[in-house]
Amino acid sequence: MKIAKQIDEVAATSAVAVVRAALERAKADKNNVVINLSESRALERAAKVDAGELKGRLAGVPFVAKDNFLGYGAPTTAASKLLKSFDAPLQATVVEKLESEGAICIGKVNLDAFAHGGSTENSAYGVTRNAVDPTRVAGGSSGGSAVAVARGIVPFALGTDTGGSIRQPASFNGVVGIKPTYGAVSRYGVVAMASGTDTIGVLAHDVEDTALLMDIMTGQDTKDMTTLPDFFAVQSTPTGKKLGLIKEFMAEGIDPIVRARILAAVEQYKSLGYEVEEVSLPMLKYALAIYYIVVPAEISSNLARYDGVRYGSRVGNEGTLRDVYELSRQAGFEPENKRRIIIGSYVLSSGFFDAYYQKAQKARTLLIREFNDVLSRYDALIGPVAPSPAFKIGNNTDDPLKMYLEDVMTVPASLAGLPAVSVPIDTNDEGLPIGIQIIGKRRDDAHILAIARELEELRHG
Repeated sequence: MKIAKQIDEVAATSAVAVVRAALERAKADKNNVVINLSESRALERAAKVDAGELKGRLAGVPFVAKDNFLGYGAPTTAASKLLKSFDAPLQATVVEKLESEGAICIGKVNLDAFAHGGSTENSAYGVTRNAVDPTRVAGGSSGGSAVAVARGIVPFALGTDTGGSIRQPASFNGVVGIKPTYGAVSRYGVVAMASGTDTIGVLAHDVEDTALLMDIMTGQDTKDMTTLPDFFAVQSTPTGKKLGLIKEFMAEGIDPIVRARILAAVEQYKSLGYEVEEVSLPMLKYALAIYYIVVPAEISSNLARYDGVRYGSRVGNEGTLRDVYELSRQAGFEPENKRRIIIGSYVLSSGFFDAYYQKAQKARTLLIREFNDVLSRYDALIGPVAPSPAFKIGNNTDDPLKMYLEDVMTVPASLAGLPAVSVPIDTNDEGLPIGIQIIGKRRDDAHILAIARELEELRHG
């Protein structure tokens, strides 16, 4: 469902009718997408659109936010029991920007608790099911956002991407998902996962809608000192046509059908006049190890505030303060949250900080330099988003290492702070969607979307 179609429906009927229809679709969905709806507030805002009090490029267009975005009208839970009744006192900057253009948030959707996971199986509110095959995962951690768009509940959804949490579910459900350049979009008002790689992005029906939303969302924010001055300007055509196919992403371990679909996309790009060459980035083999040292370290720090006293639901009032902390955290965190806290605390501990965390950061610098070197010779890099299409629910839950390996193709761009977009290119023989990942230089967000749009237009005629 495109944004333009929703705008036409608002003009033909009313914003209230369009928003009410989206709310009904959300209530009727069987994939466990929605955690909480903001029904009263959404309908009030829709009435303001109809009265001419609320205008903008997205006037009357409904959307959903991943439930780690603070917003009015519904609790912000981060899909965790710890925050089950947290009513935010403010809204995320990006929600404010969208609403200033007349968009209407109808509710919050499911994710892996605190965004820790790649399948949306780690939610305190149950598993979100894949939009195409309900026996398979939606991907994660922005699984609810991806399925909400793929199922046509709303034309776009907000997500966060720390190591692939927008791109992988976008690929698994056949929608477009972008992880912007680190700092392109304000993170103010979003529950932090790992501050060094957290980015705010969007999932949408197609590249055109994605570019429009990025144009609205990007820009500097005094409330987030990591944000960059606005550099995004929608591009209709790419300024360069030299692509590098990442050799390490096409190596052993990739599903043969995924490999075949990526190679078919390469041929399509060549038919559009692109020069495509295989490129090697030897540091990529260390990227996953770097990520799962650096990110859990930041997670353990960011989650320290959730103790049942300062933040989060309290369990027990007897015993010492430490007892309250332990009981509240034990009851409130999901197993994956605890796993990452333990890993992060370990690599930051005395005696291991130099051996693990500092060494990982040095290796990360080498990875960034390698990306910069290769991208100085190519306009963008391409490859798969994930080694395979969506896997069966429960397949990887007993093997954390196997689950972490699902991130092997998305974490490198996150560690380097580069923009990357997942675009649907085909399906496998079972009809499961497969996406291609396009990675660009820092601040080349509009350019990689223009490259994606050319392939999208070729596929759709």
